[in-house]
Amino acid sequence: MSACLFIGAQKPGQPFRSSVQSTIETQLRHGRSQSRPNPGTKTRNPAFAAVPGGKERARIPKGGFKVSDQNDERQAEAAAHRAAHRRRLTRLAIRAGAFVLSAGVVLVALLIFVTVPKIQREMDMGPTAALAVTVLDAEGMEIGSRGGTTAPVVPLAELPPYLVKAFLATEDRRFYSHWGIDLRGIARAAWVNLRSGGFVEGGSTITQQLAKNLYLDSDRTLWRKAQEALIALWLESHMTKDEILTLYLNRVYMGAGNYGVDAAAHYYFGKSARDVSLAEAAVLAGLPKAPSRFAPTNDLALAQARANQVLDRLVDNGDLTPAEVAGARAHPAQVAERDKRDGPQYFVDWVVAEVRNRFPDAHGRLTVKTTLDPRRQSAAEDAMRAAFKNGGMKRDVGQGAFIALAPDGAVLALVGGRSYLQSQYNRATQALRQPGSAFKPVVYLAALEQGFTPFDEMEDTPVALGEWEPQNANRRYTGPVTLTEALARSINSVAVKLADRVGVSSIANAARRLGISSPIQDNLSIALGSSEVTLLELTSAYSTFADGGRHFSPYGIVEVASADGNILYTHQTEATQATDETHAREMTYMLHQVVTEGTGQRAALPDRLAAGKTGTSQNNRDAWFIGYTGNEIAGVWFGNDDNSPMKNVSGGNFAALAWHNYMAAAQTGVPPAPLAGAEGDFAVARDESSVGGLLSQIAGLFRDAPPAAAPRAEGTSGGWGSGFRRGGNSLPLGGGKPR
Repeated sequence: MSACLFIGAQKPGQPFRSSVQSTIETQLRHGRSQSRPNPGTKTRNPAFAAVPGGKERARIPKGGFKVSDQNDERQAEAAAHRAAHRRRLTRLAIRAGAFVLSAGVVLVALLIFVTVPKIQREMDMGPTAALAVTVLDAEGMEIGSRGGTTAPVVPLAELPPYLVKAFLATEDRRFYSHWGIDLRGIARAAWVNLRSGGFVEGGSTITQQLAKNLYLDSDRTLWRKAQEALIALWLESHMTKDEILTLYLNRVYMGAGNYGVDAAAHYYFGKSARDVSLAEAAVLAGLPKAPSRFAPTNDLALAQARANQVLDRLVDNGDLTPAEVAGARAHPAQVAERDKRDGPQYFVDWVVAEVRNRFPDAHGRLTVKTTLDPRRQSAAEDAMRAAFKNGGMKRDVGQGAFIALAPDGAVLALVGGRSYLQSQYNRATQALRQPGSAFKPVVYLAALEQGFTPFDEMEDTPVALGEWEPQNANRRYTGPVTLTEALARSINSVAVKLADRVGVSSIANAARRLGISSPIQDNLSIALGSSEVTLLELTSAYSTFADGGRHFSPYGIVEVASADGNILYTHQTEATQATDETHAREMTYMLHQVVTEGTGQRAALPDRLAAGKTGTSQNNRDAWFIGYTGNEIAGVWFGNDDNSPMKNVSGGNFAALAWHNYMAAAQTGVPPAPLAGAEGDFAVARDESSVGGLLSQIAGLFRDAPPAAAPRAEGTSGGWGSGFRRGGNSLPLGGGKPR
């Protein structure tokens, strides 16, 4: 095309400028549509003119006509890029949505596959198929039940209407209108919690609560909540509303180890649920939210306040009028006087846990006969109650635990805490605490096994092992002392030196043989009780000394029977020889001196021999006394769950006194049994090749020499060495065998 632009004929009446412009536009369009560039040939836009250097310059016609510049091209490219990006995001979102949907389908299918067959099996076996355990004491009296129903099922029609309405108003007001999951209730609970700034109201229906009680554990996970919802839907499709409500009212946990409204009514009010008043029904309906907190036996005023909230809901729902609830407000429920104690419930929990471990797939009702002695259990609870009452609060003593064992390991009494209603945590079997000097007998046993004797001497002098410089409790040092005297006075310096002599591994080995399974630290601080143990472990360890060196594992179950009377399990007593009988008698001799002349004198009994050891951890955080007579072994611990210090509480005062009070009551009327070794009735076994044996030989040279000092006047103190008495006899100054 020529660089010149041809102008067509002008139409009549058309301005010349407009005609030129129209012609140019026509030719430009014609050029764009007709020309086809050859491959590899650079084309020029006809709207541009060539300039030297090969560049183009836009040709602007007269009249102001312009062609789009490069900015328009950039904007078009950007718009195209954004459109492509949106398409990619759309495709990605579709794929992600498809993946999430597929994963959701798979999870729901898995949930159904895992959950529904289990429910179907248990429902097919009937309402008593879930494991239920009835626990009997040694005399055959029921002391507690766990799982399943704990009382005969009470039909819904036999319960007072206001009791049923109270539960519905409190737990699930739309129970008869929803299908297992109440979306409106969930939204309402969320709104109430949001407005209050905390968790005030839950959204679970009665059906969901029943699903959890029947088939699930207490884990708070999304998977468990999903299972709960699925089971609720399943229950609603297989049972009527009245059947679900009946099962719920007979299975719901009501505190203090009671399941179901009838068991709770008997426990709290001494009557059947059929006979409770409106005030009592309101208390029962208020329990499921927080059974321990609102239990009337724990805090009656709080339980009555909670009952008033239940009455308010009955009125708000239109179930009762203000006049009908006025009497219940004016005369609130009172707890019935009863003989049943809460203390055995710790033992019941411990036994039931063992049953579940032994029979993980068991169903139906099992009856368990146990070793618990009701008279000794009462004595243990009384001793602990007296300790808390007489100075416990003033001395910042928050918790305590007690356990008593028969020589064969049978648990005769167990108290796991100050109040089962306040806390179900079992401090006798679960709490790991530092035993302090109560662990020293393990160290001394390891020394006896290496050739030391109770009469060997060691120096009570300051000790430094690297940067560690343990001190005696009274910061005093008395020079040479016998091992018996050192244990009786709980001298730290001697215990550490002795541990250094025998070795940490030997001490740990002795602990294992005595039945202590908790980890033992690999350092010398264990000599002062730095490794944590449970009260049950340490009490069981001392039983070895009382039993001639034999160790029996503690047990509580005598027999387990099924509902049809078949015996499923019978305990078989087995013992291991943990140490030599002579060493056990030597330990008993030394521990007897602790009670008669040492730190445990408050534990001494007037009518029988006793042996034991005190223990106090750093800053009075733990106070222990573990001891035994010829009849039984018992251990007591005091402390705080938050490990805070107590005020002037030690194993030698608070704990030893509680132990004494228990033994005085538990063994009233029981003839004293011999306590082998307490009076020195043992032959000292020496290994003359050992360090202890060599020291014993040297000490024997001095013992055989005639005394150089003038005899003391009768009745005067001869110091710690002469202060150890064995009946009317005493140990000579500097050690030696008893005369």
